[in-house]
Amino acid sequence: MADKAQRLWHPFADMSRIPGHELVLARGEGCWLWDDVGRRYLDVTAGLWFANVGHGRAEIADAAAAQLRSLAAYSIFDRYANEPALALADRLAAIAPIEDAAVFFTSGGSDSVDTAAKMARRYWQLRGHTERTVIVARTNAYHGMHGFGTALAGIPGNAAGWGQIMPDVLHVPHDDHTALAAVFAQHGTKIAAVIGEPVIAAGGVYPPVEGYWKQVRALCDEYDTLLIADEVVTGYGRLGSWFASDLFEIRPDLVTTAKGLTSGYLPLGAVLVGPRVRDELWSAGAGMFRHGYTYSGHAAACAAALSNLDILEHEDLAAQVRRLTPVLAAELDSLRGLPAVREVRHVGLLGAVQLAQPEQTDTLVARLRERGMLLRGLVGHSIQISPPFVITETELRKFAAVLAEELTELGRDHAA
Repeated sequence: MADKAQRLWHPFADMSRIPGHELVLARGEGCWLWDDVGRRYLDVTAGLWFANVGHGRAEIADAAAAQLRSLAAYSIFDRYANEPALALADRLAAIAPIEDAAVFFTSGGSDSVDTAAKMARRYWQLRGHTERTVIVARTNAYHGMHGFGTALAGIPGNAAGWGQIMPDVLHVPHDDHTALAAVFAQHGTKIAAVIGEPVIAAGGVYPPVEGYWKQVRALCDEYDTLLIADEVVTGYGRLGSWFASDLFEIRPDLVTTAKGLTSGYLPLGAVLVGPRVRDELWSAGAGMFRHGYTYSGHAAACAAALSNLDILEHEDLAAQVRRLTPVLAAELDSLRGLPAVREVRHVGLLGAVQLAQPEQTDTLVARLRERGMLLRGLVGHSIQISPPFVITETELRKFAAVLAEELTELGRDHAA
């Protein structure tokens, strides 16, 4: 029976267990958060993978506030625009992992995925290949929770319980080039696009196997298929470069982004669109692209994004990620061999610890929270590690020490 006093419905939550147990966060600064009774926590996940520049950045708040005072928002449908949206589009095109990209703004990552999927299908419709509607996704994938994102979900629990949401979606084992080649051999003339996260994130943090993305790109070239890189998590410096597509030489046709675009200060996403797709959808005979969002190109959100990019560049936070990458790797690797640990995985400032006993995941997250460390479980067996880029080596090692202690204690509990 629901608590009648509970009005806030939490996403990704068992609401039968929430009333009376909420953790109310009140403020943040850098890598730290404080709750409503003043207790401090280290944010080891950067919120939901987004707080790249850390919390409490007054300059981002000031940039958004200044824009709100002049023009908070106005639709950019048809011929309308605003200065922050125009400036941000130029800025993103300059750093995009696609030469000569156009930028389509959305409200977040799920919007970006739906947009890219529709662009891919529309591209083939305009080319006269109406049969090319299939989109290939990978196991363990997370692509948001809108219509296409739910259908493309490679995490079984996220796709279950809704009925069929979207037809013409195929899944292949992640990082298995041979399996993808077999799907192309059978369905190649019907495939509109392949979508994949450069590093699987919410599905457990799985870096790609060596050479995988070059093989995917080669298959897409062979079958003249579009390639969508979902960089909602990996974009804007998480692996030490602007985009993971550059790091892994993916050469995508479209890139979905959000999260680190504003470091979460305001909701905003973007699809970076290469000339192949843009030129077809912008051609004289293509007509109106009947897609967009009320808050596409929201002026204040774009102003926040521009300020966020300034911070990333001026403080060279990508270099900070590169400096901390071997520190995180060494700390996580030191956990190998603990009885409670089945596997550790990491790349850049992304990591996961998979537990030998999956049922202990929630217990570990709760114990770490009691010790002032905020983490979350992934797919029922791993914990997410993705701190803000401004975390110090000392703070990172402090977290790792607490994690090692709690994992050791979990191992003792299981043995007992």
